[in-house]
Amino acid sequence: MSAGTNADMDTAEATAAAVRAGRVSALAVAEAAIARIAARPDLVAVVDFDPEEGRAAAREVDRRLAMGADLPLAGIPAVIKDTLWVAGRRVTQGSRLFADFVPPADAIAVERLKRAGAVIVGMANTSEFACKGVTTNRVYGTTRHPMDAALTPGGSSGGPSVAVAAGLVPLALGTDAGGSSRRPPAHVGVVGFKPSYGAIPRGPGFPSPFAGLSCPAPIAATVADAALMFSVLRGPDGRDPDALTPALADLRAPDTLRVAYSPTFGLDAPVDAEVAEGVAHAVTALARYGARVTRRDPVWPEGADEAALMPLQHAGLAAIHGAAFRRDPTVFDPDIAAQIERGLALDGAAVARAILLSQEIMRALGRFFTDIDLLIGPTVPCVAWPWSRLGPETIGGVEVSPRAHAVFTPLFNHAKVPAISIPAGRGRAGLPFGLQIVGPRGHDDRVLGFAAMTEAVLAEEGLWA
Repeated sequence: MSAGTNADMDTAEATAAAVRAGRVSALAVAEAAIARIAARPDLVAVVDFDPEEGRAAAREVDRRLAMGADLPLAGIPAVIKDTLWVAGRRVTQGSRLFADFVPPADAIAVERLKRAGAVIVGMANTSEFACKGVTTNRVYGTTRHPMDAALTPGGSSGGPSVAVAAGLVPLALGTDAGGSSRRPPAHVGVVGFKPSYGAIPRGPGFPSPFAGLSCPAPIAATVADAALMFSVLRGPDGRDPDALTPALADLRAPDTLRVAYSPTFGLDAPVDAEVAEGVAHAVTALARYGARVTRRDPVWPEGADEAALMPLQHAGLAAIHGAAFRRDPTVFDPDIAAQIERGLALDGAAVARAILLSQEIMRALGRFFTDIDLLIGPTVPCVAWPWSRLGPETIGGVEVSPRAHAVFTPLFNHAKVPAISIPAGRGRAGLPFGLQIVGPRGHDDRVLGFAAMTEAVLAEEGLWA
């Protein structure tokens, strides 16, 4: 993907280097991104888009560079998921309740992107309150898959993922509370990184229905670009008491790490044959290139599945939006209204059981990582499906529930560990799927380093290019 106007700027990293060196201005890079966004309204990916704001931000980056500022993301166009605060921009959460909301401040992550020289060119579409596995809402409409407009990129970070996959911008900032910035990247063929919970500080912003789970999440075309973005976003901030101090760098070479491969992450879940075979081919290629891969499943607490944990999301939605729902339920997306209604009907014991299960999941994966360094397997069990449905009707030849496509990501949010999805191959009609790489909490650099090695192996083997 070209982020600027010169042939040597095919990554965010290269573009920033070119802008810092003066080979191209931040304004020229922004103009190219503005033109690309303006040419693809059909994707419904970038939904709040003011070219003049982007140009003004780019001019400010050029001014700062002329004054000698060191900007690691100099001039890189980026979009922000429409759930994160960006001061002065309309931020709606895909909800009619917030159709005219303009936040008074930047989220810490947005503040850090701007400080590093990124140019925010727009907001990217999301499902309402980031609570659906497809990217549709009643403010902006439906985000379409860049390869086939009849398909969904998944959700809820469909807009950010499509913006990167379609080449509109090199970087996007999503959020991930159950896989929202890993599954859509897997479906459209880009990289989505959920850091350890707290590695990127949260807030100021909207109250989250996903207490203790949601993370700001870099989305990029390459692992190196996601790592570059993460490098300016990470680190503690007093405004977020959950923010982590980065762990000491893991200096071991990626090919010395003990890696467990689990085809279904120890869960009883169907997987389409094309995805299962493709992920197995990727793992075989890694082993052939020297990775220390063994076949091993994590052992989860009894009853650990997304259905048992969903009371947390439903109760969170009910707590935040229940009063508005009671006043006028028609304001909400019907799928979100149903979730709020379920939340209002829950008793305290049901919510407490989900909280206790979430804690047990965290402890179980912590035990798993006492003698394993990384865990790998599929990001998604299927490729993209029609946007008019919440999920595919069948996976692996078996009739499934609408959330079966999301099975392999949420437990890692509850475990608070870093997890990345990288493109691993193509299935039906050339549609992408992803390989998910998971590590212990705080060891985000380990995950990124192994992901970079894996990305290179898959390219060398022709499994992804």
